[in-house]
Amino acid sequence: MSLSFAVPRSAPSSLPSTAKRLLQALGLALLCTLSQAQTQRLPTGFAQCQGFFPTQQLPRVPATTAQLPRELCYESFAVLHSGRSRTPVYVVEKLTREQLIDAQDEQRAQRFFADARLPSAERATLDDYKGSGFDRGHMAPAADMPSPTAMAQSFSLANIVPQAPVNNQRTWAGIEKSTRSYVMRAQGPVYVFTGPYYATPSPRTVGPNKVWVPTHLYKLVFDASNRRAWAHWVENTDDARAGAPISYRELVQRTGIEFLPGVQARQ
Repeated sequence: MSLSFAVPRSAPSSLPSTAKRLLQALGLALLCTLSQAQTQRLPTGFAQCQGFFPTQQLPRVPATTAQLPRELCYESFAVLHSGRSRTPVYVVEKLTREQLIDAQDEQRAQRFFADARLPSAERATLDDYKGSGFDRGHMAPAADMPSPTAMAQSFSLANIVPQAPVNNQRTWAGIEKSTRSYVMRAQGPVYVFTGPYYATPSPRTVGPNKVWVPTHLYKLVFDASNRRAWAHWVENTDDARAGAPISYRELVQRTGIEFLPGVQARQ
């Protein structure tokens, strides 16, 4: 499903540059508004977007991790959302070189929004992040999005966690960039699972809806062409640095989530 509206990529050459920028900004703002309305019509339930999963088998998630789970499909990613933490349990993407080439000239959206498909008692809102000291950290990165609609949808708060600002803008941004670099060299599709981890059953929270603040973030990369898998594991702090990747089995052991059931992944 996609909207028929497209953000102007260019404006008539006779327009002043400021007018061109204004036209593009107005187009993007309208698209973001339409995308928020569109989330009410997007399919829910992973049966509608199984193509994001390597073998079309869903990850096995412990009930204690996926509390009040809801499955959400978007144009370029899917989210298993927890109504308890009001954050994703995980977000999954299927990335290709062609998709990332398409994403390179997309104008970045800026409008975060609460996903209307989630019950109000189970979702984060913009007020939860105001004055929290945390960035609204994307799990499926905006820079991966190949179309204006996908870009706007990536700003759904269902795709967001409270993230330490320096971590988000430097350490995590570097991990996202290295993942895209790998996809550009890969021989086929690369599946990426991203999500938060909470080291305590009573984590820190922010905002009136008590959105959980993760202690760690992970990004699992699985290359379907050679069955290689590895994961980045980073503390959600400003002084955290990216270390050596961990193995797929180590990630499963830490999170309790079997992301690739039926797959014999290799390091």
